[in-house]
Amino acid sequence: MTTDATQPLAPLAIVTGGSRGLGKVVAKALVAQGKRVVIVSKDPERAAATAQELGCEFRTVDFQDLAATRTVCEEIQSTFGIAEIIVLAHGVMSDRLSKTLRTTTEEWRRVMAINLDSVFVIVNTLCPAMADARNGRVIIFTACLGRMSGPGNAGGLAPYRISKAGVNALVRNLAHETNHGARGFLIDAMCPNHSRTDMGGPDAPRSAEEGAETAIWLATRLFTPGEDQTGLFWEDREVIEW
Repeated sequence: MTTDATQPLAPLAIVTGGSRGLGKVVAKALVAQGKRVVIVSKDPERAAATAQELGCEFRTVDFQDLAATRTVCEEIQSTFGIAEIIVLAHGVMSDRLSKTLRTTTEEWRRVMAINLDSVFVIVNTLCPAMADARNGRVIIFTACLGRMSGPGNAGGLAPYRISKAGVNALVRNLAHETNHGARGFLIDAMCPNHSRTDMGGPDAPRSAEEGAETAIWLATRLFTPGEDQTGLFWEDREVIEW
């Protein structure tokens, strides 16, 4: 991506998992809106191809490597500046048979590292500057399977469910710590529902575009402190129970 040094830089957006699926849909939409976009992905070849297709920058990292994840985040901020939008769309499903009493330590740590620990590292590295600037939005893809209430919130897929419940708790807690948007920093969780991605499979009822639409809206919506809400769990632009 090239920029004209005589023109002010467009707002920076960072999209993890941006080389495919839901993240790619989000990145494409933000590029179309004139944002400077950096996608972060584990797969170098796919990331390079997607960046070329969309006209954005890319970085690669294995999100299971938390030290490397922090280093990449620091390099992105040093190179491109403070982000105004971060969309965290990376994640993994746990083994289909991973019930609590049958999950191995290795599987538990793999899923937790990617789905929860790396989310903390990214937020912990990039968001202090956004909060200080009083201008930032963070949207994290989570799952209804991580809710503590509502239908289908327990039973099986233990590492996945619990990692997503942890993400939901992180969002709620950080929103409280940053005064629920009054200081210009917004953070929200959203569920894409069952969408046609590598994780969701080809027979899922929703397209990736439908699954990503709420994240794009959250990244760009008008927000009035005291009237609008942040620190919540969204699905199809509606707040749902945690």
